[in-house]
Amino acid sequence: VAIMFANNETGLIHPVREIAEICRQAETTFFCDATQAVGKIEVHPETLRIDMLACSAHKMYGPKGAGALYLRKDLMLTPQITGGGQERKRRAGTLNVPAIVGFGKAAELAAKRHAKDRIKMEKLRDLLEKILFDALPGISVNGCTKHRLPHVSNLRFEGIESEDLMLALSTKVAVSSGSACNSAEVLPSHVLLAMGLSEEEALSSIRFSLGRHTREEDIRRACELLIQTVKRLRS
Repeated sequence: VAIMFANNETGLIHPVREIAEICRQAETTFFCDATQAVGKIEVHPETLRIDMLACSAHKMYGPKGAGALYLRKDLMLTPQITGGGQERKRRAGTLNVPAIVGFGKAAELAAKRHAKDRIKMEKLRDLLEKILFDALPGISVNGCTKHRLPHVSNLRFEGIESEDLMLALSTKVAVSSGSACNSAEVLPSHVLLAMGLSEEEALSSIRFSLGRHTREEDIRRACELLIQTVKRLRS
């Protein structure tokens, strides 16, 4: 069973512990992609009874191209790349030492400051939503507003096509209509469609992502531009 720890488009945090228990009862291995969550919230694979967990350095301000795989101690893997004894004979090939060192330092810093960063990003995300909801009718949050990551907000703007909104904001505010992997595609998000939204609703949705260096003035300026643009597109 392979499940994301948290969805990268909506920020929804999945019931990982419950899923892990079901997998244990069914005697099947549970793999969790925690790329979006590690460094943003606390993730303890042993406590959550996750068998395998993957994460990436660049999501916690480390170098691109480095990742980590957590394995339960008694779990054996068949190597997909063979030839050398690197990474405990699990993956052959010359190690990217600078990226590994950078990943380690990024993880160390994230562990020290993620609680502080989480509080800051939650406050800024909530401020973003409050300003927009107070100023504009016809806005709704896609997904759960309680169990979600602190840095992601996926909003639906009635009567607006996300492509038009993104183009109008492209030189001023960086937003997307889905994951960063598909940010260039003008297609309804498969995530939002799977959640039950219509194509029209999915195509009127925008994903906002905050970071460690986002400031309150950035949020207020982005909201000012968004409000002006939405009103213009609706008129």
